[in-house]
Amino acid sequence: MSIRYVFTSIQLHVQNVEYMFGIVGVPIIEVAMAAQAAGIKYVGMRNEQAACYAASAIGYLTGWFVSCCPPAPVSQADSREITQAVRLLRAAQRPLIIIGKGAAYARAEKEVRELVEVTGIPFLPTPMGKGVLPDDHPNCVAAARSRSLLQADVIVLLGARLNWILHFGFPPRFSPHVKIIQVDLCAEELSNNVRAASALLGDIGAVVRQLLETVRSWRFPSDSQWWLTLKEKMTANAQISKSLALRSTLPMNYYTAFHHISELLPKDCIIVSEGANTMDIGRTMLLNDLPRHRLDAGTFGTMGVGPGFAIAAGVLEQTQKSAQRVVCIEGDSAFGFSGMEVETMCRYKLPIIIIVINNNGIYSGVDPKTWKEMEKMGDMTTIAPPVTLLPEARYEQVMSAFGGRGYLVRTVEELRSSLQESLNNTQMPSLLNVLIDPASDRKQQEFPWLTRSNL
Repeated sequence: MSIRYVFTSIQLHVQNVEYMFGIVGVPIIEVAMAAQAAGIKYVGMRNEQAACYAASAIGYLTGWFVSCCPPAPVSQADSREITQAVRLLRAAQRPLIIIGKGAAYARAEKEVRELVEVTGIPFLPTPMGKGVLPDDHPNCVAAARSRSLLQADVIVLLGARLNWILHFGFPPRFSPHVKIIQVDLCAEELSNNVRAASALLGDIGAVVRQLLETVRSWRFPSDSQWWLTLKEKMTANAQISKSLALRSTLPMNYYTAFHHISELLPKDCIIVSEGANTMDIGRTMLLNDLPRHRLDAGTFGTMGVGPGFAIAAGVLEQTQKSAQRVVCIEGDSAFGFSGMEVETMCRYKLPIIIIVINNNGIYSGVDPKTWKEMEKMGDMTTIAPPVTLLPEARYEQVMSAFGGRGYLVRTVEELRSSLQESLNNTQMPSLLNVLIDPASDRKQQEFPWLTRSNL
């Protein structure tokens, strides 16, 4: 074994690296062997992309990152900017706090909770900001997301950035007159897309403590018209989702499937999610109680992240013996990007539960009967809609082929029984292939995404 590889592995171990994800081949095999000899856990993946996703997720979950430089000191914001931010908040008629992934990275949940509860301001989490405060917190207005973004006159960004997830802060999703108070650790992110009325550069926990010192004597009234507007919208949206969730027709729709999944998931489970409608609807219906317990496509919106993220969480759970469940919810298209990683899960006996929401396509598909009729028409490369996938593909058999448990699910009863059985099984991974209506869609949205097609 090359001394260089041994030295490199020892240095990584000295920097508290505990896990390595990768794919070996000559001459990299010796690197992995040297890492194991140094006490680093090596997880052999099936694809470099999935290995990279796993490595990024383990850093996020543990808070440890490899760096050649010492950690940056905890920094506070300019006191003049703090004064300006508090002035804006006190004058706001429709304030909103947006809790982003940066707040989860910063481990700032204690400070953020105090800010929300002292000021009484409604908050909205971004997808990976979910759980910094529980999704069922009385100040959470996620069920009125569009309305809160559109009508807020002052928005506090806590580690959240105005990228595509927040529609870049642009009208018509945001008011053209909204004032932004931005808290971020990276100077280059301040005033990105929308100029901040108050730019607070510093550690989120430290900056929030600064805000609390100044704003503690003020509280936004709970009987304001703003709170009334948001609560009315939340109630209306909840009723629409509930009516969709309680439909008994088969195949199931997204809302029915997610409703029954949400009823069975443990409150402390780590939820991994990717897909189109699967991820979007899952963000609203699968709640998080704890910080850093939601992993999804995030800022870059790339597909293929799910299995890698889930493996990272599963390896961490296995090491810590926390008995915490990892549930990876995939659209059928998204599962195709990194589906072979189920072999990795089986090889290391990671009791990850994969739920594939299978609608036979990307956004939407067709049923088996329609597919057979199309096949009679000629060459499917010129006939089949580009968004379609093979109807009722048996994804659960991929898991079974490697020794895990696979379930084909068509009904609510099958969904609940197979999920409960999988939750009870802590010895091996499971995959639930949940067949839903190919025409199932999201409930009517107030606005389309800014990235909508112009075709």
